[in-house]
Amino acid sequence: MAWNEPGGGGNQHDPWSGGGRRGGGGNGGNNQGPPDLDEALKKFQDKLNRMLGGRGKRGGSGGNGGGGGKRSTFALPGLLAVIALAIWAASGFYLVDQSERGVVLRFGKFQDVVTPGLHWNPPIVDDVRMVNVTRVRSISQTKSMLTKDENIVQVEISAQYQVANPRDYLLNVRTPELSIENALDSALRHVVGGTEMDDILTSGRELLADTVSTRLQSYLNNYGIGVRIQAINVESTSAPDAVQDAFDDVIKAREDRQRMINDAIGYANAIIPEAQGQAQRMIEQAQGYRESVVAKAQGQTNRFNSLLSEYKQAPQVMRDRMYLDTLSEVLSKTSKVLVDIDKGSPLMVLPLDKLGLQGGQSSNASKDVDVSPSLIEQMRNNDASRSSSSSSSSSSIRREGR
Repeated sequence: MAWNEPGGGGNQHDPWSGGGRRGGGGNGGNNQGPPDLDEALKKFQDKLNRMLGGRGKRGGSGGNGGGGGKRSTFALPGLLAVIALAIWAASGFYLVDQSERGVVLRFGKFQDVVTPGLHWNPPIVDDVRMVNVTRVRSISQTKSMLTKDENIVQVEISAQYQVANPRDYLLNVRTPELSIENALDSALRHVVGGTEMDDILTSGRELLADTVSTRLQSYLNNYGIGVRIQAINVESTSAPDAVQDAFDDVIKAREDRQRMINDAIGYANAIIPEAQGQAQRMIEQAQGYRESVVAKAQGQTNRFNSLLSEYKQAPQVMRDRMYLDTLSEVLSKTSKVLVDIDKGSPLMVLPLDKLGLQGGQSSNASKDVDVSPSLIEQMRNNDASRSSSSSSSSSSIRREGR
């Protein structure tokens, strides 16, 4: 549809007018066209000027619009400046975590160390750098170095540390990790250079770690790095690869030697108490034997003294008694019984009660004691000559042997 129709008294139609006439008079004068961007921008600028305390620019031919245009020239930049200032102030707030410390630098110069919490520092003016002071950092090294006895060992070691002073950690040294690594290398070489190889490879590893930890901490304190060593771990110590087999043989021989020493010590610990017990037992037996012999000797002495006193009172009776006791003791050890008779040969009596017990030992049970009649007659004559009273008692002697 054309905006302008030819003829017809100059009627111009556009798609938004609805057939109305653009003009100042009549009922067909309401404007239904598209919004004017310039007019909308002017309205927004007027509202902004009123917010800033000025007057809005009014349309018309009057002379009141000149002052409003001059005041609105600085209104928008001022608003932008206020907004920028608000954004700058808001960006200065920051939060320090519980495990961190904040190092504040004002124009590059150290200002303060802030603790955990919410803080504000002017942006651009202050630079806040966060340092974690609770995290345990670690560094490891594997180095080959010379020992005191001029041998080469390979040592794998690791160090664990924490930041103790955030200011020193950030400002005193440019690269703290590299400085710690160099200090660890220096301390390790100093300690290994003063230790023999056998101690490093065997029982001296714990002492090596303690000595390196003490020396490394002293180095770091002198550097002013602001870290604290937590632990030094000697992961492994070994000989160079070219001679590793020979060192393994040496270590194995040393272990075998130590094992044999331990076995010998265990055997000694088992034998010595047993020998000491046997010696003590023999000593106690000897003491018991001594006491028994002494007691027996004392008893015999007392018995002899008693017999002596009795002998002094009746010598003949005591002699006969001692004679009979001795004869009884001698004849009691035989397996035959002697019977004194007036005529004929002595009667041999077999001990039937002893034959059953000695049946398995026929060679020992068949011992015979032969007593001739002349010996019996002589014994009888001797008894008769000593005492007439003892002859009647001696004829009735009868003893049975085992």
